[in-house]
Amino acid sequence: MKQVSVIGAGSWGTALAVLLANNGHQVTIWSHDPHEVEMLSTKREQQEKLPGVKLPDNVSVLSDMEASLTGKDVVVMAVPSPVVRSVAKQMAPYISDGQVIVNVAKGIEDGTYMTLSAIIEEEIPNAEVCVLSGPSHAEEVGRGIPTTVVVGSKKQKIAEMLQDVFMNQVFRVYTNPDIIGIELGGALKNVIALAAGTTDGLGYGDNTKAALMTRGIAELTRLGVALGGKPETFSGLTGIGDLIVTCTSVHSRNRKAGYLIGKGMTADEAMKEVKMVVEGVYSAKAALGLARKYNVSVPIVEAVNKVLFEGADPKEEVSSLLLRERRKEHNNLKWEE
Repeated sequence: MKQVSVIGAGSWGTALAVLLANNGHQVTIWSHDPHEVEMLSTKREQQEKLPGVKLPDNVSVLSDMEASLTGKDVVVMAVPSPVVRSVAKQMAPYISDGQVIVNVAKGIEDGTYMTLSAIIEEEIPNAEVCVLSGPSHAEEVGRGIPTTVVVGSKKQKIAEMLQDVFMNQVFRVYTNPDIIGIELGGALKNVIALAAGTTDGLGYGDNTKAALMTRGIAELTRLGVALGGKPETFSGLTGIGDLIVTCTSVHSRNRKAGYLIGKGMTADEAMKEVKMVVEGVYSAKAALGLARKYNVSVPIVEAVNKVLFEGADPKEEVSSLLLRERRKEHNNLKWEE
């Protein structure tokens, strides 16, 4: 049994707390919101973001950061990507040397273009920072729906320890040392999911979405490899797997926001309607900035940015993608002479 702290009491943090508690670990959930702490403590349920999923008895809820972190074997960081840095600063004084932190949020920091694990390492340099990602909606994990994810760590021993901590009969965990690839796959697919949702809102069909998803995985692989990720990672759970579920699921906040934009809402209006953080909106600018820095072609990411931040017409952007200059699907395949 491990002592585990989950920092963040949203839908994903709560679902993982339930999973870990059901695995036999002693779990603490931390939240900065007094209303959230009261709700989880008394109702034993995240009624606003994960209704119907009850907290087991071996889950405690705290608002005290020091008490939440002291003596914990594993710390799961489950706060939205825009606040990862500020929360890491709060955590830093209470993290002991070598304490394992698992980031489960997905995103890239606007302005610095840093991955979330890099931010945590910068703010808490004495920690062992790892990541967990993959096609895993909180609404399904919280209800015990079979799910498969990947955990990334620089050290095999720590990755295998976390594999044992999280894995059970309905939650299968693979290991992978490619932390940057795992994080980039998880962050960049949210941008493609916005595009896929937008085509749904425009009333386009499965052909359009399949094209976006297929060319989208090509874009995020090109960019991810340019930044040091491994091609194999993007063909796995955090690349193709996460892209499929985020582009197609009714649970996907990124797809839903895109759908609303396709129906005519602005990005701000769509985010208000979704009522949760839409990570792809925050990652879109950073993804485009990285692509320009590394001279990588990302036409779908460019189109998403135009729609989100320049008021471009989504229908016109779809047309512009289709009417780009002709090219090969794969540049490394050879023709017969």
